[in-house]
Amino acid sequence: MSQFQLALRHITILSRFSHLAVNSLVIPFMGLCGLLLAPTVSADDHIFNEMDVFGIEYASDPQVSPDGSQVAYVRTSMDIMTDRARRSIWIVYSNGKNHRPMIDGAGSFSAPRWSPSGDRLAYLSNAEGSRQLFVHWIDAGTTTKVTGLPQSPGGITWSPDGQMIAFTRFVPAKPPTLASMPAAPKGAKWAEPAMVVDRMTFRADGAGYLPTGNNQLFVVSAEGGTPRQLTDGDYPMGSSITWGADSQSIIFSGNRSENYAYQPGESALYEVTITSGEITQLTDIPGSESSPALSPDGKFLAYRASTAERKSHKPSDLMIMNRASGEISPLTNDFDRSTDRVQWAGNSKSLWIGYDDQGFARIARIDLKGTMKTTSAQLGGTSIGRPYSSGSFSVGGNDRIAFTLGRDDRPADLAMLKGINSSVTLTDLNSDVFGHKAMGRAEQMTWPSSHDGQTIEGWVVKPPGFDPKQQYPMILEIHGGPHTAYGPNYSTEVQLYAAAGYVVFYTNPRGSTSYGEAFANEIDLAYPGYDYDDLISGVDALITKGYVDPDQLFVTGGSGGGVLTAWIVGNTDRFRAAVVAKPVINWASFVLTADANYYFATNWFDAPPWEDYETHWKRSPLSLVGNVETPTMLLTGEADYRTPMSETEQYYQALKHRGIDTLMVRIPNASHSIYARPSHLIAKVNNILAWFERYRDTQEESAD
Repeated sequence: MSQFQLALRHITILSRFSHLAVNSLVIPFMGLCGLLLAPTVSADDHIFNEMDVFGIEYASDPQVSPDGSQVAYVRTSMDIMTDRARRSIWIVYSNGKNHRPMIDGAGSFSAPRWSPSGDRLAYLSNAEGSRQLFVHWIDAGTTTKVTGLPQSPGGITWSPDGQMIAFTRFVPAKPPTLASMPAAPKGAKWAEPAMVVDRMTFRADGAGYLPTGNNQLFVVSAEGGTPRQLTDGDYPMGSSITWGADSQSIIFSGNRSENYAYQPGESALYEVTITSGEITQLTDIPGSESSPALSPDGKFLAYRASTAERKSHKPSDLMIMNRASGEISPLTNDFDRSTDRVQWAGNSKSLWIGYDDQGFARIARIDLKGTMKTTSAQLGGTSIGRPYSSGSFSVGGNDRIAFTLGRDDRPADLAMLKGINSSVTLTDLNSDVFGHKAMGRAEQMTWPSSHDGQTIEGWVVKPPGFDPKQQYPMILEIHGGPHTAYGPNYSTEVQLYAAAGYVVFYTNPRGSTSYGEAFANEIDLAYPGYDYDDLISGVDALITKGYVDPDQLFVTGGSGGGVLTAWIVGNTDRFRAAVVAKPVINWASFVLTADANYYFATNWFDAPPWEDYETHWKRSPLSLVGNVETPTMLLTGEADYRTPMSETEQYYQALKHRGIDTLMVRIPNASHSIYARPSHLIAKVNNILAWFERYRDTQEESAD
């Protein structure tokens, strides 16, 4: 590390660190983060820094026009004054020319969808208050508001004849009541009435406490008018819908069983007739059928299906139903990856599918015999926080495919596939921020797990100005899920850690997706466990490269990564400090308090905690808290209903009881993702770095 970089880093440390005085203080969000959110003093504009978060832009939800000539997409930027992501709809020719805003202005705009003839674009906007459906005429440049509903529409889909638009919308029902209340005196201000809950799932992460009711299916004239409700009843409905070829019916997924609350892994496909509202069930197979997509000629229905067996990871296969005979055939039986993002080719003879493979999001073409050809496209760049696989694509006229281009050093741009093995980039959204920055690049490495020799894959990102003759502190960053995958993908968190002078190491231990069903289910009824061996073996393999200081190791992870971080410090004291973010600490309490509690209880365990408490406790990081000697900080959003704050509080209090150096950072109004707002992302990273800087030894580094 150069003297200049060292001085710069010490200025950064001082700005982050000088206000910390009490090692075991429970610090509210603004108490610790208020100072951290001030721009870091930097004499080098070539180093990525926290304020660059507000300069990030990325492309998502590309939609190719029916003639293949242009692409509409959602362009997301960060508004520093409102501390919110701002979304507008842009359009660009398929050759990259004439890049321009189509729908912009005050508010947020999303879900662009071309009419079948390409003359109109439907979209959703909250520009006039609540989110509503609008239609824009391309040639005339005029727009009409199609809906004015008390609840926002979603899942908008044009009918093949272009006359109607289908959508889903939440329809409230009368909430349950129990006791009545006397009338309040005139002018009195009494408290809010009591809330009576009678449902299995009564709150959801990111949505809060759920109102009574369900999503229902609607249709409305594309020129506006009164929407008509096609479904009713107390049943959950999927968000993906597809029209019948004659524009007279709609196919959707859902669970219309009276016992649906106790069947979280069950759904079927249904078809509703527009004129009569008659509903016909199309599939009746144990498990989940979802994401219906009808071929352009109307002869075949594609959909995703997963089994009903009890496993923590259940991959989805691509199925094809012959509409005339009702015969169902699997297309991906021999393909050991889970399929998603299914779209038909224009000739109805093949489909384009998305899937994850070894940390990459991929696109492939598969014909009706199951023959598959993988493209060179690498999707990504829409999960800007951590290096998860992400991205989307769409198929338009002439089978032109637009996709969100993934890179490890910047968020998603828009690209167009040219044949199977080449593509052209259509946008350049981030050169203004990233073009002159020394961004870290992801370097792949593999190693055998000490548990059983299983090959594990990971990536290393080095700090700017990296000198292989020096030794650097290392951060092991662990993904959540646990059935998800990291890859050589863009990550703001990783880039900021590297910019602070750390070698960042992230991996896909057993249980990760994109390596096949057997690898993902290595952790079934065993998580956490041998993931520890996979991760520690990786750290040891990285240390042998010589540039990581074995005495300056740090570890953090969120959600499932928080579980594994707590498990690690319960098994070893070799890490100088740890940050456990949004964890599960006690499985017995988690499966009874998480938003999807019944799913977790019945898919991740063979029996509920009152029947088999020993297993729940044995797999809980809290069971190992008596071993912890590592200074460990907790960080969780206060509105997290996936891994509720009570899990964090249990671990914090246990560490306090034992006298372990600890802090609890609580981020107000943040859900499980934590950084729904840009400043939350900065706050998460800065708090983690501030904690690590407490225990980072800088004397040896300053010796150069």
